[in-house]
Amino acid sequence: MRLHRLDITAFGPFGGSRGVDFDALSAAGLFLLHGPTGAGKTSVLDAVCYALYGSVPGARQSGQGMHLRSDHAEPRTRTEVRLDLTVAGRRLEIIRQPPWERPKLRGTGTTVDKAQTWLREYDATAGAWKDLSRSHQEIGEEITQLLGMSREQFCQVVLLPQGDFARFLRADAEARGKLLGRLFDTQRFADVEKRLAERRRATEARVREGDAALLADAHRMQQEAGDAMELPELAPGEPGLADAVLDAAALARATARERLTVAHCRLAAAESAHTETRHALDDVRELARLQSRFTEARQRAERLQERAGAHHEAQRRMERSRKAEAVAPALELREAAEEEHHRAARAEAHARGMLPDSYADAGAAGLASAARRAAEELGGLDAARRAERRLAGLAEERSGLDRQERADEEVLREADTWLDAWDATRAALQSRVDSAQEAATRAEQLAVQRDPMRRRLTAARTRDTLAADLEDAQRRALASEQQALGSRAHWLDLKEQRLNGIAAELAAHLTDGEPCAVCGATEHPAPARKVAGHIDREAEGKAHKASQQADRQHTEDERRLGVVREALAAATAEAGDTATAQLEESAAELEQEYARARRAASALHAAHEELRGAEREREQRLADRQQAAVRAASRVTRRETLEHEQGQLEEELRKARGSSGSVAARAAQLERQVALLTEAADAARTAEDTAQRLKDADARLADAAYRAGFDTPQAAAAALLDATAHRELQHRLDAWQTEEAAVRAVLAEAGTAAAAQLPAADPATAEHAATRAELRLREAASAWDAAARCCAELDRLSARATEAVRRLAPLREEYDRVARLAALTAGTSADNERRMRLESYVLAARLEQVAAAATARLQRMSAGRYTLVHSDDRTGRGRSGLGLHVVDAWTGRERDTATLSGGETFFASLALALGLADVVTDEAGGVRLDTLFIDEGFGSLDDQTLDEVLDVLDSLRERDRSVGIVSHVPDLRRRIHAQLEVVKGRAGSTLRQRGV
Repeated sequence: MRLHRLDITAFGPFGGSRGVDFDALSAAGLFLLHGPTGAGKTSVLDAVCYALYGSVPGARQSGQGMHLRSDHAEPRTRTEVRLDLTVAGRRLEIIRQPPWERPKLRGTGTTVDKAQTWLREYDATAGAWKDLSRSHQEIGEEITQLLGMSREQFCQVVLLPQGDFARFLRADAEARGKLLGRLFDTQRFADVEKRLAERRRATEARVREGDAALLADAHRMQQEAGDAMELPELAPGEPGLADAVLDAAALARATARERLTVAHCRLAAAESAHTETRHALDDVRELARLQSRFTEARQRAERLQERAGAHHEAQRRMERSRKAEAVAPALELREAAEEEHHRAARAEAHARGMLPDSYADAGAAGLASAARRAAEELGGLDAARRAERRLAGLAEERSGLDRQERADEEVLREADTWLDAWDATRAALQSRVDSAQEAATRAEQLAVQRDPMRRRLTAARTRDTLAADLEDAQRRALASEQQALGSRAHWLDLKEQRLNGIAAELAAHLTDGEPCAVCGATEHPAPARKVAGHIDREAEGKAHKASQQADRQHTEDERRLGVVREALAAATAEAGDTATAQLEESAAELEQEYARARRAASALHAAHEELRGAEREREQRLADRQQAAVRAASRVTRRETLEHEQGQLEEELRKARGSSGSVAARAAQLERQVALLTEAADAARTAEDTAQRLKDADARLADAAYRAGFDTPQAAAAALLDATAHRELQHRLDAWQTEEAAVRAVLAEAGTAAAAQLPAADPATAEHAATRAELRLREAASAWDAAARCCAELDRLSARATEAVRRLAPLREEYDRVARLAALTAGTSADNERRMRLESYVLAARLEQVAAAATARLQRMSAGRYTLVHSDDRTGRGRSGLGLHVVDAWTGRERDTATLSGGETFFASLALALGLADVVTDEAGGVRLDTLFIDEGFGSLDDQTLDEVLDVLDSLRERDRSVGIVSHVPDLRRRIHAQLEVVKGRAGSTLRQRGV
C-alpha cells in the first residue's frame, strides 16, 4: 500500500481545504510530521484512517462521525476527506463525507445530510477515473479485503503508536495477550475453548440426567423389592454408578423369584383345602333343603284338609251355574223386549199429550188420515208465501231509492260548494309552491358562501393567535442569539487563556525519569507552573458545551420563529384584514339566513303534493256530480214500476191470509199440526208392536227354565253367575287341585322321605369352615400376585436400566473425551504442564515470530547489545506463554524488559512495532506496506542512538518504503529535510510541506 495524496476539508482542526502530497514526501524515504501541541498532527493520520475505514482510531470516534467536523469551518462548507492510494497494484481514490448538520436552503433552522462515500479506480488505458461503488458496506469490504487487515490492525501496523508498544513491552501476560489477540484475530481459538467447555457442560448434564433416570428406576426397584435391595451410595455422574445399580437389581430379582416359588406352594395347598370345604358345604345345604321341603309339604297337606268342606260347596255351585247357562239366552231376550215396550209406551203418551183433546181416542189409522189432510192444505200456500216475500223486497227497494236520492242531493250540494271556491284555492296553493321554490334557490346560493366564510373565520382566529405567538418567538430568538454570542465569546476567551497556559498544564503530568509527552526528555529541570486563575481542560470543555448548547437553542428558536411567520402569512392571506369579530358577525348572519331559507324550502315538496291532490279532488267532484244527475233520472222510472207491482201483490195476499195475520203465520200453524199428527200415529203403531213381542218372550222363557230343571224362571236367573264370579270360582277350584297334586308329589319323593329320617343338618357350621378356607385362599393368592408383580416389575425395570446403561455408554465415552480436550485447551489438565490455554499457545507462537523480527532491528539500534526473546515460563501462580525478555550481550544475562532505560525502551518499542508490522503484514496475506508512520518518542535518545535508529528507519527505503516520523524534537528538523508542518491559529490549522 502506497499513499499518493490526501485532501481534507473542514476536518478536525483544519477549517478550510488542505492537501498533502505523499509522493513528494515519500521521495526522500523519511519525512517528518511536526507542529506544536494541539495543532493537528494526529488529525492527519486520523484522516488517512477515516478515508480507508470510515472511522478514526480509539476514543476519538464518537457521534457517528458528527464530531469529525471542524469547529472553524464555514457553515456552508461540507466536511470531506479524499485519499489517493495504490494497493494490490490498483490505483484507487476514496472520498468520504461524514454526516453534516447544515443550514436549510429555504427558511431557517438546520437539517442533517447523510454520510456519503465514493470509490473510484484509475483506468490507465482510458486515462480517466471510473466509479466503482457508493455503498458504505461494499467499499468497506473492498478496502478490508485489499489491505488484508482490520482498522485496529492497520492502526498498529501502519500508524505505529510508540507509546502503546512501550506499554506492550512492559505489560504483563494478560494485557499483552489482549493486544496480540486483537492484532492476530485469535478469537476463533478462544471460541474453540468456549465451544469445548460448553460441550463438556452439555454432555455432563446429559450424563447426569441419564444417571438420575437410572437412579429413579433403582428407587422404583427398591420400592418393589423392599428390604431385598440396597441402593448404591453414589451420586449422578460418579463412576461405577451403572454397574452398582445393575448388580443390586440382579440380587433383587433372585430374591423375588424365591419368594414367588414359596407363595406358589402356599397357594396350591390353600386351593386344595378350599375345594374340600366347598364340597362339604354343598352336601349339608342339600340335606337341609330336602328336610325343609318335606316339612313344608306336610304342613300344606294339613291346610288342604281344613278347607275340604268349602271346596265341595264351590263344586256344587259351579254345577248349578252350568245348568243356568242354557236359560240365559231366553232371559236376555225377555229383558230386551220388556225394555223396548216401556220406551214405546212412553213415546206414545208424550205424542198424544201434544194433540188437542179431540184426538185422544183416535187410533193410529185416524191420526195418519188427519195428518194427510193438513199437509194438503199447507201445499196450497206456497204461491202466497212467494208473493209476500216479493212485497217485502219491493218495500226495501223503494227505501233504497229514497236513501240514494238523499245521498245524491248531498253530493251535488258539496260538489257545487267546493267547485265554486276552486279558483281561489288553486291560486293559494300555486303561490305556496312558488315561495318554496324561491327559498330553495336562495338556500343553495347561501350554502356556497358558507365554507369560504368558515375558512376565513378560522384563518382570522389563527391569525390572531399567531400574532401573539410571533411576538413571543421574536423575543425568544433575540434572547437566544444574544446568549449564543455571549457563550461563544466566553468559550473563545477561556480557550485562548488555556492555550497561553498549556505548558503548565502539560508540566503537571511530568515525572522524574519518565519521558516528556512533548519532547521525550526524561529530565525536567524547570517545568512551567500554573498561575492564579489558570483555565484547565474541564473549564474549557464546560464553556464549549455551553456555547454549543446555546447555538443549538438559537437555531431551534430561529426555526420556530420561521414556522410561526409562515403560518401567520398563510392565515393572513386567507382571512384578509377584516377583524375577527366582524367576520364572526357576518358568519352568524349568513348561518341564520341559510337556516331560514332551508326551513322555507323544506315545504316545497308538501306544497307540490297538496296542489296535485287538489286537482285530483276537483276532477273527482266533477265526475261525482255528473253521475248523481244520471242516477236521479233513472230513479223516477223505477218508482212507477214498483208501485204498480205492489198493488197487484197486496190483493193476492189478502185472499190467501184469511183470518191469520199473514201467510207465513198460517203456513207455520199448518206445518206444526202436520208434524204432531204424524209423530203420534208412528208412536201408536210402535207401542202395539212391542206389546206383542213381550208376550212372545215370556212364553219362550218359561219353556227354557222347565227344560233346564228349574221350577220357575226366577230360580234359573238366581243360579246364573256373571263372567267375573264364574272366573273367580273356577280359579279357586283349579288352585285346590294344583296344590293337592303338588303335595302328593313331594310326599311321594324317595330322597325327600329318606332325608326326613336323618338328623337335622347344620349349614352354619359348614359355611363358617368354608369361609375360613376361602379367606386363606385369598391371602395366598394375594401373596402370589404380589410376588409375581414384583418379579415382573423388577424384570421390566432391570431391562429398562440395562437399556439405559447401554444407551449412556457412548455418551459417557463422549463426555470423557470432551472433558479431556476442554481441560487441555483451558490449561487445567495435568497433561498441560505449563497451564497454557489454546489461545495463549497460538499467541505465544506469534509473539515468538514478532520477537525474532524485532531482534533484527533492535541489534542494529543497540549496536548488537540487546536481543528480544520470547519466554513461556510461568509467573507466580499464573499461566505461562506470553513472557517477553531482553538478553544483554554485554552481561550475557536475560532480564525483564522493565529494566530498560527510557531511550532503550523507545528503540526496543520501535523495533518491536516494526517487527510486529512485518508479522501482521505476512499474516494478512503479504500485502506490501510502502508507507508507515511512527508517532513520538525520539526525544529520549542521545545523538548516537538517534543516528542508529534513523539508520534503521532509513534502511526501510531499501524495501521501497517511506516512513513518516511524527515528532516535535528540534534535532529531527535538522536531520530530516522532507517535512510536513502543521501550523495552528485561531481560524484553524494549516499544512506546509518543506524540502520537497
